[in-house]
This record gives sequence, structure tokens and C-alpha cells, in this order.
Amino acid sequence: MKTILQIFVVLVFTSLTTNVNAQIKVNVKKKVENQSNNRVNQRTDQAVGKGLDAVESGIKGVFKKGDKTAEGQEDQAETNEGKENKTTGKEEQALQSFSKYDFIPGEKVVFYDDFSQDAVGDFPVMWNTNGTAEVVTTNLFPGHWMKFVCRESIWTDALLELPDNYTIEFDIVPIKGEENRMAGFQFQMMQAKNAKAWDGGSAPGQGGLNFNIEYTGRPTYSTWLNKTECQSRKLNGYKDDASLYQKENQKYHIAIWVQKSRVRIYQGENKLIDLPKAFPTECIKIDRLRFQSGAAMVSNVRIAVGAPDMRSKLITEGKLVTYGIYFDVNKDVVKPESYGTLKEIATVLNENPDVRVKIIGHTDSDGADASNLDLSKRRGAAVKNELVKTFNIDASRLETDGLGEGQPVAPNDTPANKALNRRVEFIKL
Repeated sequence: MKTILQIFVVLVFTSLTTNVNAQIKVNVKKKVENQSNNRVNQRTDQAVGKGLDAVESGIKGVFKKGDKTAEGQEDQAETNEGKENKTTGKEEQALQSFSKYDFIPGEKVVFYDDFSQDAVGDFPVMWNTNGTAEVVTTNLFPGHWMKFVCRESIWTDALLELPDNYTIEFDIVPIKGEENRMAGFQFQMMQAKNAKAWDGGSAPGQGGLNFNIEYTGRPTYSTWLNKTECQSRKLNGYKDDASLYQKENQKYHIAIWVQKSRVRIYQGENKLIDLPKAFPTECIKIDRLRFQSGAAMVSNVRIAVGAPDMRSKLITEGKLVTYGIYFDVNKDVVKPESYGTLKEIATVLNENPDVRVKIIGHTDSDGADASNLDLSKRRGAAVKNELVKTFNIDASRLETDGLGEGQPVAPNDTPANKALNRRVEFIKL
């Protein structure tokens, strides 16, 4: 059966062709075969195109008017719901897509800032700047974000005390800059010369590593080492793969793994950079993070130390506490960035097939007690589901529970302490 659009097209096309033939003898079929009447036929094409535009406009108008009815409103609601589902599907990647993701966060959190302690519109208290930045909220991404649009720098105010092995993570959203287009940004991990203020220049402080997103979205990197004995070891490069380019107003999770001189940088499930000799021994000791020269929103900045010995903790000590299983705020869906940690736990369980464990979720004290208790139970169950579904662990070996905010390991008074209380524990049965 012909659709309404097809019927309208045939009627309009027939009418237009007849009118044109009444004035000038034009054979549309012959037009394809012979281009001798190009000028005349071009006018015919234009007339047909206008007719089709009118038909499409009329049909859209019919459906637009129908939206005012109760049935039309339901159709529109279904359309909106579909859009929301598509958006959610885009943001929530499957855990399996991170199958090559080997990042495991440090065990002990030494710095954490989600800017929840800062008032919207203020400059964040744990940072310093020679320019400007402010804490904002957004309709696209939950929580508080530090937003900067500048050519200056924003850095961690107090110097960091970091060992040889540590991890750095943060979420970042590139936004429009001063030129009303995506500006990119620079993230630097460096050793400061000036502990109290800004180190200027294109190669500030004693040295460091610069992770740069260009205005086109392309990731690049470089190191600078200002001590004389390290000068010849400067590195630089880029990832010229369009699928890895960052895009405006999209959220990216950046994870950095430092093991003595080796530095690995991950963007989502992709390893962007792996430098075995980024920081030669005795040349540099990172003590400051810095964002600058661009436009972005940053949140959930987390630094942790000490690679967890999961086998010893779980099998020998009987209790493994992990901060490497991630959830969005007030949600129980395991985020794909958890893959590396879950893979290691699954390996331990596979190597010890007689071991049974209880998985217990814990939250901080934000929100109602009953809600936190329910959320923690659902998160424990979600972790079990991923171990069974993704890593083929026998479900009968896993029990789950949740204790909400009932067993804190730190006061719920700062973002860093709250981050310590948001954890998943594995108890050997």
C-alpha cells in the first residue's frame, strides 16, 4: 500500500510536469537519456524540488498538529524516552568494552576533591590560581565541577607527598573557550620550585609531564626536565587516531598510573601513553597537579598510593577492601572503569576455586540512612552480577550484602574521607 508521502509526491510531480509541458515540451525521461535541454530541465528540477519541499512540510504539519491530542502527547513522550535511553546507552559503556583495560587504582587515597565542599560560584578551597576558575553545576553531568576558561593555571595548593608508585584519576569535560569553540586544555603533573605560588614559563618548576588536548581534540604529551643531568631525556608525541580525539561537552575519565619512572595514561578504556622512562630515577619527584591554557570542567580528582595485593588480602588475611569498583552518584550500575580491579579479583577466585566470599557495599553519610542502606545492598549485588556475567565466576560462591553508612572507616567530614567510606569489601567465608 502506498504511503501518504508517496501519493502526495506522485500528484505533485504529475501536476508540475504537466504544467511545464504546457509551456515547453520537456520529456523528463528523455532528460536522463539526453542532456540537450539542460537549462530547461534544471528549472524543472527546481520546480519539482519546491513541490516536494511543500509536500514534506505539509506532512510534518499534520503530525505536528496531531501532537496536541492525548495520543500525540503519548507518542511524543515515547520519543523523548527513546532519546534518553539512547543518551544513557552512549554514556554507559558495557564492561566488556574495557577487556584490555589493566588500570588498577592505588589502595590508599591521599587526595580527593569532587568540589562538593565548595559553594557554587566560588573558587575551590584546595586549589590556587594566577587566573580564575569557579565551581559550577550542570544539567548534563551530576555533582560539582571546577570550570576554567583561561590562559593561566590552576594548581593543587598544598604540595603532594607521593611515593614511587601511585595513581591519578579525574573526570573532565572539554568546553568552549575564549574564541567560542572548543579550546582543549593542558594537564600537568610536575615538581614545583615555588611551594607557595605559581611557577611560570612553558617548562615550569623542576620538571614534569604535560598531557595536552589540542583544540581539535587530539591528545599529545611531552616531558620537561630542568635538572642538567636530565636534559637529554625529554620526550614528546601524540595520538593521531580520530577515534581518540576528545569532543566538546563530552565527559572523559582520565587515569594515570606511575610506577617509578614508568607512566601510563588512559582515556576511558584506551591506553593513550606508555612511557617506560618518563621520569628517570632521581631526576624528578611529582608534588603538584595543574590544569591550564584552555577550557574544561574537572571533577572527581583522586590520587591514591600503593598497589593492592589482592591475593594476600583476600586469601591470607580474609578481607579485601577495594576502591577500584566505580559507580555514578546514587546508582548501582558498575562502571566500565572497574574492569581492571574486577579482573584481578576474578583471577584470585579462579586460582582458589574452593574459596567463597561475601561482597559488601558501603556508602558515605550523604543522604538518608535507609536510602544509603538500600543503595549499598544493590551495589553489592551488582558487583556479584558482573563477576558472574563477565568473568564466569560461579554464583554459588558469592554472597552479597550492604551496610550503608553504618561502618565508616573515616569521619564523613571531607571529600577525601567520604571517598574512603565509599568502598566495596570482599570477606572470605
